[in-house]
Amino acid sequence: MPARKDSAALALIGIVLSLIIGLLVLFEAPAIRKLNNALLDALVQATAPGERASDTVVIDIDDVSLSAHGQWPWPRYRIAALIQQVAAAEPAAIALDILFPESDRSSLVSIQQTFKRDFDVDVVFSGVPEGLQDNDGFLGHAMASAGVVAASYFYFDHVGKTQDLRGQDIALGGRTDLLALPVASGALVNAAAITSQTRFGGFVNTKLDDDGVLRMVPLLIAHGGLIHPSLSLAAVMRSIGVASASVESDSRGLAIRLGGHRVPIDKAGNAALRFNGGPRLYDSISAIEVLSGNFDPKRLNGKIVFIGTTAVGLNDFHPTAVDARFPGLKVQAAVAENIVHDRSAGIPPWAPVVLLTICVLAGIAISALFVLAGSIVSITMGSAATMALLLSASVALFARFGFFISAAGPLLVIVLLYVAFLAIRFAMEKKRARIWREQLENARQVTMESMAAVAETRDPETGAHIKRTQNYVRAIAERLKRTGQYADILTPAFIDLLYLSAPLHDIGKVGVPDHILLKPGRLAEAEMELMKQHAEFGRNIIASTSMRIEGDNFLVIAGEIAATHHEKWDGTGYPRGLAGQNIPLSGRIMAVADVYDALISRRCYKKPFSHEHSTRLMREMRGTSFDPLVLDAFFAIEVQILAIAAQFSDEDPDAFQVGERESAKPQGLHGAFVPSGLASAFS
Repeated sequence: MPARKDSAALALIGIVLSLIIGLLVLFEAPAIRKLNNALLDALVQATAPGERASDTVVIDIDDVSLSAHGQWPWPRYRIAALIQQVAAAEPAAIALDILFPESDRSSLVSIQQTFKRDFDVDVVFSGVPEGLQDNDGFLGHAMASAGVVAASYFYFDHVGKTQDLRGQDIALGGRTDLLALPVASGALVNAAAITSQTRFGGFVNTKLDDDGVLRMVPLLIAHGGLIHPSLSLAAVMRSIGVASASVESDSRGLAIRLGGHRVPIDKAGNAALRFNGGPRLYDSISAIEVLSGNFDPKRLNGKIVFIGTTAVGLNDFHPTAVDARFPGLKVQAAVAENIVHDRSAGIPPWAPVVLLTICVLAGIAISALFVLAGSIVSITMGSAATMALLLSASVALFARFGFFISAAGPLLVIVLLYVAFLAIRFAMEKKRARIWREQLENARQVTMESMAAVAETRDPETGAHIKRTQNYVRAIAERLKRTGQYADILTPAFIDLLYLSAPLHDIGKVGVPDHILLKPGRLAEAEMELMKQHAEFGRNIIASTSMRIEGDNFLVIAGEIAATHHEKWDGTGYPRGLAGQNIPLSGRIMAVADVYDALISRRCYKKPFSHEHSTRLMREMRGTSFDPLVLDAFFAIEVQILAIAAQFSDEDPDAFQVGERESAKPQGLHGAFVPSGLASAFS
């Protein structure tokens, strides 16, 4: 659990971030809009009933029909014949999702006009009923007789001739003052011979979102001072026998009231599009089957019928939540099904404020979770449960009431806070781990220094011997590492432990009696044997301590140093007579550092030797007492060795200038030395 200060910081971050996202939701920032669209698509898919549409049928002038009766456009009389066949089945309403803005050039009247214009020839057709001479007029008559809802298209990008669509508008009452409908600058309608005879009409405009997906469909558009319905809305009005509608506003938002049906819309007159499922769930009959009478009329009886085309070449397809190529003709059927079954969706006016509140509450909840929860698993499960609850509520509201309350904003709050807090918590834990490691390092160093201090109290004349040898061994090890020697052993961690362990090299001296340890003269043979035992004493002391340490035991190297720093490269050392590579590297490095410091230091049994004299003696021991590579590394950093000796000197710094104070030469380590007592320097 974070500290109180950290908890307050986490809570503040959570509230601020959730408030920012809540405001982005409130003002529907582009990123939030994308997330809302993605969630709406998912809800439309999840709540699609998967049942066949029951109140609409599509008469499809498909590719098969075009192959049988000629390519598009068909003569208008064939469309009229199609309408007559459909009308005979007594549907509830017929809507023609096709526009014929130009006159039919295959019409006899058009042929007569063309010959008169181009050749000044009067062409006369005999035996043709007057009604069949004008294909457009014939189609208009068929549409009027069947009460077909005609299609129109409004445009907004340029100003053109305003078409008179009076009579094809909608008598809309109620709270129209709350609407902010798009106002069309012009309209594309059927040829005059068709338009003049049709009494019902609706536009076929669609409204794609910025990402090119069809999610909202316009139901109302203003043009010429009038409000016009969409083709599907006008078809439903025909099917239920109402000629007017009203706009109402309540806690659920704006809606169009058609008899007993309520259709949620936004201020621009758009309705959210829902589907039964994919295009195949909307009943479709090929136009060629209708024209040939090879269909069951009962399939059309009492249904809202949309006549149009899904031919591939006409490319009337739209990307939707349920299908990437949903035919525009069947979109009309889907809208009509939504209206008839009161399945249209809408965004209630209170949704933005509620979402802002939920964002803040979600931020507080996740902040509290990170502050109070003990483990990442608990935090993850709590965050996932909160997200699942929000998603479930969003799905339930959409499925049951048609309310689109997007959980995208609150979900974004949870995800961002989870990631941010996880990163913060990781950083906090990393900081704690670093502090713990530092404390552990300090404890480790204090442990070693305390143990070394015990030995130093028995041998007070050593002074800064510990500091000097510590720095010698590190300098030698780093030189070996730089030159590629023993690279597999000399890792940074090993060198650090070597530095920390060096002070314990003589801890075994606590087991040596004072009359031997502090004897000013040469040790007798028996006394020397007792002195040599301090290596085993050191090993045993460190081993007994390390047994109480679990995991990575930092005393291992200290034990090696204490036990082996008096072993010699040629195998003549003690306590075990190890030779060459059998001597641990830590002991070989310590041997060089310890002997050098013993030579240049004052002891109760000897005066300090000069650096020059000491190093001359050590060179003679190359390959006998010392590992040649280690000794070479020592001599390669003589300047650094001198600096360390001067920095931690027991003597006047001038004592460590190169120059001889003592010309005597030892006859052998731990043997006869000149002057007397030098052997004890190596014990």
